[in-house]
Amino acid sequence: MITRPLDLASHPRRTPRNFDAFYFINAGLIVLFFLLFGSRFVLAPGLGVRLKGGFALPTMEGAQASAVATNVFISVPRSGVALVDEGMITFTQLGSWLQARAKEHKAPVLLIRADRRVPMQDIADIEALATAAGFIYVQVAFEELAVEK
Repeated sequence: MITRPLDLASHPRRTPRNFDAFYFINAGLIVLFFLLFGSRFVLAPGLGVRLKGGFALPTMEGAQASAVATNVFISVPRSGVALVDEGMITFTQLGSWLQARAKEHKAPVLLIRADRRVPMQDIADIEALATAAGFIYVQVAFEELAVEK
């Protein structure tokens, strides 16, 4: 008796006589919400679905007014070199390559895909070469650094 001063073993709780219907409704709703919100088919907030027309993304007036289709692409993986259709070339060879490509198209537009590690000075040099070669627009897209796991 000294090791068990409250003598809890002699006063156990009685088992409940019945389960209320509220218990089952509550458990059913919890399971239902877990199934609904755990589904991959839940639409993202803010995207509407038209009933008769299918799915449509939101549009904005004038969003495509200044959109230009690019017809010449180059990639710049590191400083001093560019990847083109023919392979890897240096910036000294890039000027003549850009002039040849600008003559092939009526309204040449250049897209520069550059890595984040490429200095902005190199991007500015390529843009100057492209403008001198006759390109109307020069667009720049930077690639994100790959995250190693």
